[in-house]
Amino acid sequence: MRTGTRRGVAVALAAALALAGCGRDSGGGNQEAAKPVGEGKAKGDITVWAMGTEGEKLSVIADAFMKENPDAKVTVTAVPWDGAHDKLATAIAGKQTPDVSLIGTTWMGEFAKTGGLDPTPADLVKKDDFYEGAWNTTVVNGTSYGVPWYVETRLLYVNKDVATKAGVTTPPKSWDELKSAIKAFKDKGGAKWGINLQPGATGSWQTVMPFVWQNGGDVAKDGKFTLDSPEATEAFTFYRSFFDEGLSPKDLPQGALEPAFVKGQIGAFVSGPWHIGILKDQGGADKYTLWPMPTKQAGTSFVGGGDLAVFKDAKNRDGAWKFVSYLSRPEVQATWYKTASDLPAVKKGWDDPTLSGDPQLSAFGKQLEDAKSPPTIATWEQVAAAIDAEVEKMCKTGEKTEDAVKAMQQQATAIGTGA
Repeated sequence: MRTGTRRGVAVALAAALALAGCGRDSGGGNQEAAKPVGEGKAKGDITVWAMGTEGEKLSVIADAFMKENPDAKVTVTAVPWDGAHDKLATAIAGKQTPDVSLIGTTWMGEFAKTGGLDPTPADLVKKDDFYEGAWNTTVVNGTSYGVPWYVETRLLYVNKDVATKAGVTTPPKSWDELKSAIKAFKDKGGAKWGINLQPGATGSWQTVMPFVWQNGGDVAKDGKFTLDSPEATEAFTFYRSFFDEGLSPKDLPQGALEPAFVKGQIGAFVSGPWHIGILKDQGGADKYTLWPMPTKQAGTSFVGGGDLAVFKDAKNRDGAWKFVSYLSRPEVQATWYKTASDLPAVKKGWDDPTLSGDPQLSAFGKQLEDAKSPPTIATWEQVAAAIDAEVEKMCKTGEKTEDAVKAMQQQATAIGTGA
């Protein structure tokens, strides 16, 4: 998971947000104009920050770009995810940014609010080339401030032996069918726990919110938070029912999930494509099948990943956007998957046989057609922390759903959107 989830860093964020009132365009208006990019090949030095594995492996793609653009030089700096948010905020505040950087999807609202990001040039990058849910992670107040580089979404990993013993032969289509299947995993399939869901740990909103979206609810609507809406309340109630009914553990030790799942002690869990490799390492490559999210009003899942943004203070804006455009080519997206195992954000990137010919990866590609992200607001991390805390109270200590959603709504409203 690389969505940029973190807890607030008050000093760095305050310094960065202060720029919105210090001569920069805050990005607060609708459809901020994007300057066109010059024609021809890229030239000059292009500085790039990228985190984690992406930072370690991007030079492979950069070398290919430089062969195509011999007058350009791309310098990639690998930045650890821990501390990356502070480093970016400080760079924006001090006007000492690289030309382009990888940015966690849930950080886009914060950094666009500072006025430090350059609007996406529509003449160079086309919205329709990308999955809608992924593209929306770049849009703040009607303006796109980057492009999705890679994506991930969530499916249900299901132990095949448990499902067979339970007599569950097809993926559930509805919430009721999902609950029946999970009960059968425990009652008939031999699993101690029918499913493992996050009981309020940091980032649990990524598992909870899809149920809200499936039920027609959302975090906010028309600029106001809606965490206590009837649709959201019903979704939170459904989620907590798995804990109330003893179908999901309330406190699973770290590292215990995968071994228990492979052994059939846990029937299912919700996660992203990275678990394919983890389960293979645990000897469980042939032990599971993948189910799409169940449907209520929709079958929505969560979309995360990483976005690429060019900064207002970029010394080589044209070169930066041309590098971003290059990384968005379908064939380059497919090559990047083979290099770093990051799934393409560009839909045509999935036409590559490496992806289209893999049933497991194709399942994630299909789910990406119905996947959403939280709103791109400057305060999302604080709001997410409030959601996580109340989910934990609901699932672990039995707080009433009505009280939990009321508390979420009050805290989110007090925090505000940062607009």
